[in-house]
Amino acid sequence: MKTDKIVEIAEKLSLTALFYGIVESAPMQAFLEYCEYTELAQKRKAYAKFVAEIYHAGGDLTEWTKTAVFENENAYVKRIASGEKPEPCITDSVWRELTAFAEFAALTTEDFAQDLGLKSSELPAFSSRKEDFVKAYAERMKNVSKYGYGIFSASGMFRLSDDCKIEKILSADRIGMEQFIGYERERQQIVDNTRAFVNGKPAANTLLCGDAGAGKSSTVKAVANAFFDDGVRLIELRKDQLRYLPYVMGAVSGNPLKFIIFIDDLSFNQNDDNFSMLKAVLEGSASAKADNVVIYATSNRRHIIKESFQDREGDDVHRNDTLQETMSLSERFGLVVLFSKPDKAAYLNIVRGLAERFGLTIPQTELDIRAEAFALRKGNRSARCAEQFIDSLLRE
Repeated sequence: MKTDKIVEIAEKLSLTALFYGIVESAPMQAFLEYCEYTELAQKRKAYAKFVAEIYHAGGDLTEWTKTAVFENENAYVKRIASGEKPEPCITDSVWRELTAFAEFAALTTEDFAQDLGLKSSELPAFSSRKEDFVKAYAERMKNVSKYGYGIFSASGMFRLSDDCKIEKILSADRIGMEQFIGYERERQQIVDNTRAFVNGKPAANTLLCGDAGAGKSSTVKAVANAFFDDGVRLIELRKDQLRYLPYVMGAVSGNPLKFIIFIDDLSFNQNDDNFSMLKAVLEGSASAKADNVVIYATSNRRHIIKESFQDREGDDVHRNDTLQETMSLSERFGLVVLFSKPDKAAYLNIVRGLAERFGLTIPQTELDIRAEAFALRKGNRSARCAEQFIDSLLRE
């Protein structure tokens, strides 16, 4: 016979409407399945399945439930995020359902042990505790422009899948601004532009261009990480996905968060359809523009479009049109930041800074000589080359 506590919680959860998506999740379905059985053998098996789902989510029932509630995209949070006042019936449902989820999240291994007529030590255990879900959710709604909702509430970086769905980047780069050495002036321009974006001021679509290995892509990711608590999220698109830009813009339009659309290693061939799509977005066409989106792109080319000598052939008018088209896209970025190849002094400054960070005690003269020799073997100096040199020393 089930305990009154578990029966009561299951009955409350069966009436969930606003957070219905959570009831459809695997852990919740496993719990409700447990509640349906009467035979002891079936209940034990269902309990094991329920705990397996909790383990898969980290082993903490309260934490899983709270995350599911915070990430749920429902009618209430959408209205709050858009500045609308929800209907009283919706508001009442929010607090009633949150109370039921809090009771569910506070269930313990001991509660199930009593229901099964076993000792808690005989059961696979999970973590749980009592928390005030109503208070926590109300606090998040006050700061929804920073916390966000749905898929964007817990993660900072996303990508577009091959089937055109925005999904979390599970192994997102956690790089921070403090990890960089050199290029301070260049990075500060990106930081200042992003801060203006966060503060609701005009922010420029930005092109980070210059030599490979200077840290252009890492800079964009570090800036996104730095402004995560201010409501900034990054969505990465491959160049071949640019035709989906209007879809992405539409998907985040009206969201209280701010989004960086990140396009890495951007370059085009002549007559590339993706060129026209990006150009339209940068021009701010009505079909592609979203007020809470800014585009950050990186390229090893200043003018982005690959050009051959053949492109320069023809009469003066044709040649001029070709050159203007080649330059037109990069000129549509409001901010262009050049990450040029470091000279010897700048390169060695990066090497010395990295050596100090990792506690290397090699004399500076020897360090400089070896670093320069390493760069000569690689064929160039760059921040990446400096990192590779330090890695080679750490392996010794």
